[in-house]
Amino acid sequence: MNLLAKIKTIKLPPALRSKNYRLFFAGQGISLIGNWMTQVATIWLVYNLSDSPWMLGVVAFTSQIPTLILLPFAGVFIDRWNRHRVIIATQILAMVQSLALAFLALTGVVNIWQILVLSFFQGAINAFDAPARQAFVPEIVEKKEDLANAIAINASMFNGARLIGPAIAGLLIATVGPSYCFLIDGLSYIAVIAGLLAMQLKPRKIEVTNTKPLQRLKEGFVYAFGFPPIRAILILLALVSFAGMSHTVLVPIFATKILHGDAQTLGFLMAASGVGAFAGAIYLIGRKSVVGIGKLIAISPAIMGFGLIGFGLSRVLWLSLIMMLFVGWGFIIQFAAGNTFLQTIVEDDKRGRVMSIYTMAFFGVTPFGNLVAGGLANYIGSPNTVILGGIICILASAFFTKQLPALKNLVTPIYKKMGLIS
Repeated sequence: MNLLAKIKTIKLPPALRSKNYRLFFAGQGISLIGNWMTQVATIWLVYNLSDSPWMLGVVAFTSQIPTLILLPFAGVFIDRWNRHRVIIATQILAMVQSLALAFLALTGVVNIWQILVLSFFQGAINAFDAPARQAFVPEIVEKKEDLANAIAINASMFNGARLIGPAIAGLLIATVGPSYCFLIDGLSYIAVIAGLLAMQLKPRKIEVTNTKPLQRLKEGFVYAFGFPPIRAILILLALVSFAGMSHTVLVPIFATKILHGDAQTLGFLMAASGVGAFAGAIYLIGRKSVVGIGKLIAISPAIMGFGLIGFGLSRVLWLSLIMMLFVGWGFIIQFAAGNTFLQTIVEDDKRGRVMSIYTMAFFGVTPFGNLVAGGLANYIGSPNTVILGGIICILASAFFTKQLPALKNLVTPIYKKMGLIS
């Protein structure tokens, strides 16, 4: 059998059999590598300009606080707007933001206040982009039963980029500086915009309603927090995002002052987390059903927590890299599994609002965690700050696990109605 014949016999994952999803996957995969390069380059640039853990927290806070403010309203409009057009618009604006940062860095005039302004602008874009992309996935997957597979592939794509992007960024920063990371990121948006424009979509039926936006916003919160399984997942994600994800702004300090490395060390640490997350996403792709996913959601924050404690205690690179594997695996399992569960059970006319609240539990809460971590690191040190975050993740996992039997009883009738269980 020749090579071409062998390629033809390879079975694609279910979601990738949908043409529109393949276009989405290809474009996003390229662009996300650029996004991660910019994230690593930004924290390195800020730390070099300020030499301050507090400023790392401030920049991270500035980039994500618009998300917290705008996300609830974004969800309301995303349920009423054409999600395809919203994503095209957000990607164009994000490209402009990255190219502006590249211009400032390449010309050598970049400073902290400019980074703060552009980070705030990017946060405002993300407030509409993130929930729109998540709510858009069911529209580009032809079969509803392939939705869980599509979400798992999204997670693998995100974390494959998380693996590749930081590693490339570390090499570029060490050789030619962070400016080119921003430039490559800006140009990478061409791929995702081209993929979006090539899609052929059926018009989505949007229910005509005279309900005011604030009323629809209230309906979304009542719907999400009125059902205990959704409420529990949102609270768990918010706790882990606040306490656990704040370690990302402190990684440059570990790379330089604790592990005595450089930009490449930072890239390796970020990439190690990406490897763990990618492995977790691949595991989720292999799952055939959403049934039983609650156990994964329950245990994953504890795995992340133990990884953070080990990372905080480590003083050698090889052990720190291993701990970052567990951190990445634990977080992506919780985030992607929770996303899969919500996308499976949520009503379509409320999907945008629920996913905006879910995104807010991550992007909206993380900046406060970053701000607290940056300030706390000045008083108790970065290692102790990370260890404390790990302990909180373990406690959150234990609390969710205790609720799991009662939550399962509430979800079982929904699964039966959908035909997922007999």
